[in-house]
Amino acid sequence: MSLRPNYLENGICLNVLANSVQNAKDCYEAAQGHVVLGVLTKNYPSDEAAIEDMKKYQAEIDNAVSVGLGAGDPKQSGMVTRVAKAIQPQHVNQVFTGVGASREALGQNETIINGLVSPTGEVGLVNLATGPLSSQEEPTKVPIETVIALLKDMGGSSIKFFPMKGLTHEEEFKAVVKACAENDFDLEPTGGIDLENFEEIVQIAVDAGVKRIIPHVYSSIIDKATGDTKPEDVAKLYEIIKKF
Repeated sequence: MSLRPNYLENGICLNVLANSVQNAKDCYEAAQGHVVLGVLTKNYPSDEAAIEDMKKYQAEIDNAVSVGLGAGDPKQSGMVTRVAKAIQPQHVNQVFTGVGASREALGQNETIINGLVSPTGEVGLVNLATGPLSSQEEPTKVPIETVIALLKDMGGSSIKFFPMKGLTHEEEFKAVVKACAENDFDLEPTGGIDLENFEEIVQIAVDAGVKRIIPHVYSSIIDKATGDTKPEDVAKLYEIIKKF
């Protein structure tokens, strides 16, 4: 099984949630494999239950699993690390302070690990106090270039900029995008992204020259009645990313 996400030639890969193994298969097919499917540790009562279930996903979608926290919940950081170590997925979501532990636990450099940082309201500065304890304290505003260097030091692969709230933080996002492009670092925008603003958000990153982008589109394409991510919406997103 491959440890790397299946990026398009333009360096873009989708990230959407999966509500079941079947839902994951349907979404994987809708994106012709250019997607990682988010499965949230928060939804499981124990490490063992999560590991057992996620292995079923891996078998059906060629390991295109994204081990998730659950709405960026810092309390899930340790569980994400333990589960990722056991299943060796293509993608891992982490709060900033959990990146080093996850990379060490994985024991390889292929799996993509993002580090969650948040907008601060100030262009060029992001909050890296997103861990279980640090998130309870005052935000730590750090220049985005320094944050990227810190993530590289810890074995991180990409910046997860959350919550985007769509394009609410557009100028801050543009500063993050510019820094990723200039420092050869991957980007993962997430939070409030939908079918309407998706193309504009990805376009900003593409225009800046970011080499690898994994946009997360979650609640906006979930069927409220079933909890499933809609494969037809994933297909629409796939058609968009092919254009870049």
